[in-house]
Amino acid sequence: MGANMARRLYECGQPITAVFDVDPAAAQHLAAEIHTTAAPDLKAVTAAADVIITVVSDDRAMKRIYNGGLLTRARGRLFINCATVTPAVHRWVEQKCDAKGASSLEACMASSITQARQGSLYLMCGGKPEVFERAKPILEKLGSALRYIGPAGKAAEVKALVNMVMNANTAALAEGLGLGAALGLDLTMLREVFSQTGARSGVLQTDGEDMQNREHSCYFSAAHAAKDSGIALKLAKEQGLHLPLAAATKKQYDRLIKEGLGELDKSGIAELTFKGRHATPG
Repeated sequence: MGANMARRLYECGQPITAVFDVDPAAAQHLAAEIHTTAAPDLKAVTAAADVIITVVSDDRAMKRIYNGGLLTRARGRLFINCATVTPAVHRWVEQKCDAKGASSLEACMASSITQARQGSLYLMCGGKPEVFERAKPILEKLGSALRYIGPAGKAAEVKALVNMVMNANTAALAEGLGLGAALGLDLTMLREVFSQTGARSGVLQTDGEDMQNREHSCYFSAAHAAKDSGIALKLAKEQGLHLPLAAATKKQYDRLIKEGLGELDKSGIAELTFKGRHATPG
């Protein structure tokens, strides 16, 4: 995601002064492509830029970069954080930035790598309103829809619910198509019927054909689906709510990871529901 966002900004004429990745070779390759510098460490990233965009995998990674030099001499800098992490971590980042005289904004993405490349991300933003306004000129190059949700952590709450529902829809679609296949139904016909009835969903459009054809090239991994459903379940627990469908969905994705398939696209959950595939429910 981060690499495609950098490519998009470069093509829009936005100066990119440095890039960084935990894989130095990946950073060097991207830097050569967009004619910038691969920063040797996080301190160098902040020294080179007024606005820093972060895209990391989880809470631990987010804390690692903010405790690992990213806030060195950060006064006046703007940090835009696009990862799906817990709301508490976004609030923690804002507090860390405030203490350094810097600003932060969560810009949670409800899109995938294709939209990042095209500049058509759906961005849900949380933080101080004035920080959102400061970030808008850059975010408008990355997204076709910007939505200010509220204070720090609130956009992350919405993003967690978006992915919770999306993951449940994906799991349900995998079961429907898997059962259809077991019944000997024409799955192309079945998907068309789904699309014209109450079974219609966004994941039917993005994942249905891939499930049928076992094409699980990764746009949003099963491992990330499990993580994000876990964030939503943690929020539910804090509110004293039991969400059995979300819990069952996470259990399916956890099983996919256990089967060694966590790096497949989320559509790979169909490998658990089609007879004769890698794994079957037991």
